[in-house]
Amino acid sequence: MFKTIEWKDNKVIMIDQRLLPTQEVYRKYTDFLDVAEAIREMVVRGAPAIGVAAAMGAALGALDIKTDNKNIFLKAFERVCDVMAHTRPTAVNLFWAIERMKKVVKKNHKFTVEELKQKLVQEAKTICREDIEINRRMGKHGSKFIKNGDTVLTHCNAGALATAGYGTALGVIRAAVEEGKKIKVFADETRPFLQGARLTAWELMKDKIDVTLITDNMAGYMMKKGVIDLVIVGADRIASNGDTANKIGTYSVAVLAREHKIPFYVAAPLSTIDLKIKSGDKIPIEERDKREVTHIPAPASIKQGKDIQIAPDNVKVKNPAFDVTPNKFITAIITEKGAAKKPFDKSLKMLFSR
Repeated sequence: MFKTIEWKDNKVIMIDQRLLPTQEVYRKYTDFLDVAEAIREMVVRGAPAIGVAAAMGAALGALDIKTDNKNIFLKAFERVCDVMAHTRPTAVNLFWAIERMKKVVKKNHKFTVEELKQKLVQEAKTICREDIEINRRMGKHGSKFIKNGDTVLTHCNAGALATAGYGTALGVIRAAVEEGKKIKVFADETRPFLQGARLTAWELMKDKIDVTLITDNMAGYMMKKGVIDLVIVGADRIASNGDTANKIGTYSVAVLAREHKIPFYVAAPLSTIDLKIKSGDKIPIEERDKREVTHIPAPASIKQGKDIQIAPDNVKVKNPAFDVTPNKFITAIITEKGAAKKPFDKSLKMLFSR
């Protein structure tokens, strides 16, 4: 079984998701700046996995601070955290993980610099371990929404590759399969970065789960034909009213699901819920490089890693990485503490008090 991210011998090891599914390559990082770049360049992606990577990057940065003076260390660590915080703007798990690492320092301010460093390493490992445990609990809560014989549509990748392991939306699917349910999955390709085609299909095939790949613009047709029973997606940030930011194209799938009276579920840990934000209008949406739209990566064996151009030179391009699905389109939000239903502004808050 592959590992998305792990801490080993004071190194952060991540599978390079840009090369999947044709190459399974693991990168080793000893410098927090390289971890930050890996997050920016989507070596690692998916909100929970980004959070784990940010925590591990902060721990690496702490280890590299050469001083015994606590004040100097604290200022340097703040700069490390600031670098990590500026990698990607939408996934709230990144900021949640950084704040958790900062709290370790505040809580243990009486310890020596060396002791603080070790506590930060342990916290990063704990965040990683907890993420897998959370996903498994989420899977058990969500599997009840899947019946034997169902066909599930998912968009983007919300599996083990998007987390420390097991997955959110795919974790729900995995849990249903582990319970003995015979289910099928339809995976949207998810333009422009093709997370569904490259990652979700790869993951599910590794687990021998029945998966069919479709292009994004086939989803409505499949729903009209009666092929799809329910939709499950992940999330990068959920506002307090249930509005959900996820990979671009999720909103379109939600609209189609409602038109065809198909349940639409979101699976995400509590760390993805941002109670400080009242609605999806306040969620920052990352705009990515236009080359993701105008070019597609070519297999290294064919083009020495050079991208293939598929659009005219100098064409205007918009490339928002995420969109926001209004809460009215969402049937339930599945978390590690159970599923929240409408009205979300009340049910989501109740989850935090359990």
